[in-house]
Amino acid sequence: MSSKFKVGEDAIPHFVTFTVVGWIDIFTRECYKQIIIDSLKYCQQNRGLILQAWVIMTNHVHLIMSSNTTRIEYLVRDIKKFSSKQIIKAIENNPEESRKEWMLNLFGYAGKGNSHNKDFQFWRHDYHPIELNTSEKFSQRLN
Repeated sequence: MSSKFKVGEDAIPHFVTFTVVGWIDIFTRECYKQIIIDSLKYCQQNRGLILQAWVIMTNHVHLIMSSNTTRIEYLVRDIKKFSSKQIIKAIENNPEESRKEWMLNLFGYAGKGNSHNKDFQFWRHDYHPIELNTSEKFSQRLN
């Protein structure tokens, strides 16, 4: 990863993006969005996550985040790991999911090509953290 996209000082807000593999528009369904929200709430309450702003798009998530107690890269790891497992499980158990087979095949194919995954890969591995160390950068990303 380029030094342009490395986490700086954890207490300074960072703009990060989590993208679903294949840009699959999973977050058109409320039940999958709720898993992301629950994961963020958990990290706020238990892991020192400070969220300045967030938005869930149809196939990716933007956060402005910081922490005074936990490294940002650890928070990102935990959010992505927990949410990916829960979303895959929710897809598998959702009898109303019309795209279940298609999505699971794509996540399975992505997972087979990556030695870090056991069965499925839901998130792309990159998240391109950008340190928002000026009010101009912060305002730009917030807008």
